[in-house]
Amino acid sequence: MRAPGRRGPAAPDAPAAPVLLGWRSAAALVLVSAVGVVAFGWPLLAPPHSQLAHSASGAPWLFALLLPLLLAVVVATIADTGMDAKAVAMMGVLAAAGAALRPLGAGTAGLQPMFFLVVLAGRVLGPGFGFVLGAVTMFASALLTGGVGPWLPFQMLAMGWLTMGAGLLPGRERLRGRAEVWLLAAYGAVSSLGYGLVINLQGWPYLAGLSTSVSFVPGDPLPDNLARYVAYVAATSLGWDVPRALLTAVLVLVCGGSVLRALRRATRRAAFGAPVRFEAASGAGGQA
Repeated sequence: MRAPGRRGPAAPDAPAAPVLLGWRSAAALVLVSAVGVVAFGWPLLAPPHSQLAHSASGAPWLFALLLPLLLAVVVATIADTGMDAKAVAMMGVLAAAGAALRPLGAGTAGLQPMFFLVVLAGRVLGPGFGFVLGAVTMFASALLTGGVGPWLPFQMLAMGWLTMGAGLLPGRERLRGRAEVWLLAAYGAVSSLGYGLVINLQGWPYLAGLSTSVSFVPGDPLPDNLARYVAYVAATSLGWDVPRALLTAVLVLVCGGSVLRALRRATRRAAFGAPVRFEAASGAGGQA
């Protein structure tokens, strides 16, 4: 029988507290996400006669310069208001692990095993931590694989959205076992396809003026450009997106339960947000 006033270790299935967001962090996330929607979707969202619709060569570079600044603001804001040293340490470990996984499938039919890890980490640690983890992991993996270029800020933002979405899935406090694993496997597959669909919007405007059946035509009506974009995705990336989605789902189904338990155990032990108190040593050791 346990002594009164003492607490034993948390139960293995006790919910692990995520890294919480303050209002400044949430506002920064909303801001960068809104700009990101415009940065990705302007070819389809801009009015036909607007200056933006006819700037197919300059607009992608403008957003490629703007997004890193906004991402830096978001990361700094969340780190300042929602992360302590323990959360930053876990961020570094998970980002390094995700970056190390990316080269394992590089160049092989779009297979990228890093996706399953960031989905599971976002589920356990919450949307704010997930967004930063996704962006930082993509940045670190680009440095590791030599994939640095004007497309990198778009990849970081899309991966941040993907990981944040895992943290927003329902049932984080109650859903456990195979049901949760199947939910995350389905999300991993759908979000992997969505990642490819969104990322293709970044490069598609560069085809403007090539006069192909899949080229972006500045100023054309939305239905016409949308049909060209669907054809562009089917012709250029669907063969990469589908294997990535299948691999992510399979890895979550096979390894998801073990990884989720390990992440929750580490999160409970880290006790994010718990105040740090220093107590004076008892006894007369410090007396003359």
